[in-house]
Amino acid sequence: MLFDQLGLHPKILKSIQDQGFTEPSDIQQKAVPLILEGKDVMASAPTGTGKTAAFVLPALHILTQTEPVEGNGPRVLVLTPTRELAGQVSDNIYQFTKYLRMRSTTIVGGMPYPPQMRALRQSIDFLVATPGRFIDHMEAGRVDFSRVQMLILDEADRMLDMGFVDEVMRIAKEIPAARQTLLFSATLEGQIEKVARALLNEPERIQISGVKIKHDSITQHMLQADDFRHKRKLLDHVLADESLQQAIVFTSTKKGADSLAEKLKDDGHACAALHGDMRQSMRRRVIEQMQRQRIKVLVATDVAARGLDIRTLSHVVNFDLPMQAEDYVHRIGRTGRGGSTGFAYS
Repeated sequence: MLFDQLGLHPKILKSIQDQGFTEPSDIQQKAVPLILEGKDVMASAPTGTGKTAAFVLPALHILTQTEPVEGNGPRVLVLTPTRELAGQVSDNIYQFTKYLRMRSTTIVGGMPYPPQMRALRQSIDFLVATPGRFIDHMEAGRVDFSRVQMLILDEADRMLDMGFVDEVMRIAKEIPAARQTLLFSATLEGQIEKVARALLNEPERIQISGVKIKHDSITQHMLQADDFRHKRKLLDHVLADESLQQAIVFTSTKKGADSLAEKLKDDGHACAALHGDMRQSMRRRVIEQMQRQRIKVLVATDVAARGLDIRTLSHVVNFDLPMQAEDYVHRIGRTGRGGSTGFAYS
């Protein structure tokens, strides 16, 4: 199946082609048609399978086909567990609205209130938010829910793990009952099942096998370093690999990402940093430069470990090892995507 067989708006298809995609992934093939039919969907899929696009693409299409209700506030509300993930969803929306006139904004903690308050007084097509900060605005009476036609819960299991179940239920209660609701999660069992029963209306259930992804297309290497200088030499050796097209180098801190990116630039690499303290516009610029292959080496924190899909990314380097095994899986899953092979070094 090709993307142009999914029935998406021509301008959305043009932006998909610009990203270099021709065939939808399994989760996209199954979820997009159901969402376009207006059905509620609860879905589980492995990392690296294009899950974010599976809800962004049909939501955008639906917005192009429906007349917006007059007033302020969002038409589509996406709730995510962390501001980093919210940023990644926003980046995805930005990439696929290249030829559409859509207004999107992000409401997350750790950012100033006034710009968010101004945004909420406007008509918004896509609003991506973390539950905690969104509840703050909601309790202050700043959120108009009258235009909301779709609610999307992304990585719902993580939201519940972080204790946001009450916030999610409170937010959903304020949204018109006639909405369409989508839930994406690593698992569809336990408490997620209860939340789905409460919020979704006769949902279609999608479960893509292989949630514990094996990364068979990625050759994984472990390198032992004696000290920091030795670690840098090993990194230089990996980056000198002639087969390297583009690489992500992961660090554990934002300061470490900035520092290492500057050193690699001094060594002559086309390099940039990417982390959660950067403005959304700057992060988008870096990702665009990466997609256009103007940047060869991206030094990043875990903000780049989820949602980033660059087909020419051949190498992933864990300069600093992650604290959680799941984060390792997400990091190295940035390479070896869409049937290609990749290399991971730790």
